[in-house]
Amino acid sequence: MPNFRSLKIVDNFYQNNLFFPMPTVAISTLAEDGSTTIGSYSLVFPYYIAGKDYYAMILECRNSSNTAQNILRTGKCALNFIKDDTKYFKEVVRLGFPGKTPQEKMKDCNFELVKGEAEGERPLILKDAYQVIECTWDDSLEDAYKCKKHIGELEGVEGPYNNFNGITSKFGCHFILKMDKVLMEEKYADNLKNGLKKNSFPKVPVDYGYHDSKNFWYMRFGARKPKSEAIATSNAGSVESVMYCAERLDTKVKFTKEACELYVKIPRPFMKAALLQIAQIAEENGIEVIDKEAALKIAEIKKNKK
Repeated sequence: MPNFRSLKIVDNFYQNNLFFPMPTVAISTLAEDGSTTIGSYSLVFPYYIAGKDYYAMILECRNSSNTAQNILRTGKCALNFIKDDTKYFKEVVRLGFPGKTPQEKMKDCNFELVKGEAEGERPLILKDAYQVIECTWDDSLEDAYKCKKHIGELEGVEGPYNNFNGITSKFGCHFILKMDKVLMEEKYADNLKNGLKKNSFPKVPVDYGYHDSKNFWYMRFGARKPKSEAIATSNAGSVESVMYCAERLDTKVKFTKEACELYVKIPRPFMKAALLQIAQIAEENGIEVIDKEAALKIAEIKKNKK
């Protein structure tokens, strides 16, 4: 077909195969100590929009994330939609990087948190959000409440899996979130009520996901070109932590220290799965020891597979 090229569909296709504009949402949940913690997400969309006795959103996320673990445990969350401000976007990029505990993540959080309006024990919400949806996970759908038995399994969950609600794959979750309260900044609520004009809309950032290993790309409101926000690599592990993980893999393949140095930027929650995949490719290609040269060869093999 003229002007088109067929692409192989791969994991995280919305980032790797597509330019897919998405909302930027800071999801607040309750940590085990009752404090509010925040994770950043874009795979948050309307789900039940008419004809049911309630309205709902759907969230797609890693089942090992703090957010997923907290929703599995408490069933409560708040979807905070941020305004287009560089300081806010820097913060959601920081909060979106996996591998830190809720306490580590929230220690230097620069969002101001306030109490919402939904009943019961709830996470706090972002004071500076332009809109917030306070939600309860409907764990009755597909008997998703049974997924609670997998709380704490952070290195992948073995099946069987649910299809659309709860734990849906070894590393994935879907949550059907009942909308309990919709809160909106007054001026935007008035704009909806009184009729919209071209200047009635909130300034909202639109993001495109992690399209490379260094930057998070997004479009500022009214901008002509996308902008990048650097991903903090300080959240990555040390060479020693990579070696510790590699030495405990159930595989005959060995990793050298120089090879492990190439993998320090892999987020901790993904480390074991990533190293297992690398070891599998090594075994398939007769590589018994992964040194720097072998690591580069494996990276090329992975690239060609895509």
